[in-house]
Amino acid sequence: LKAKMATTKEEDVQMMLVCKTHLGTRNVDYRMKRYVFRRTVDGIHIIHLGKTWEKLMVAARMIVAIENPNDIIVASQRPYGSRAVLKFSQYTGANPLAGRWTPGTLTN
Repeated sequence: LKAKMATTKEEDVQMMLVCKTHLGTRNVDYRMKRYVFRRTVDGIHIIHLGKTWEKLMVAARMIVAIENPNDIIVASQRPYGSRAVLKFSQYTGANPLAGRWTPGTLTN
């Protein structure tokens, strides 16, 4: 089982590389510094995919623990996050909030 997990992690990291998940921006927040692998000559920060995979697994365990997927809200105001929000919601049954949303949606 542990060997299967290792190959799954390696396969997932390979897919993240192909999708260019590791490419960050020139600016990095101090809270993100621990996830930066290194910085290129151009000043682009390279994200550590091993740490990214670990955080994804933590998030997956938390989501699986919720009994009713309708209680989950997936949100992204960024245009490039909308497709991911809609696809995730489609496969899991979570509530999508893609794009701009009304203030008070979560509290009222």
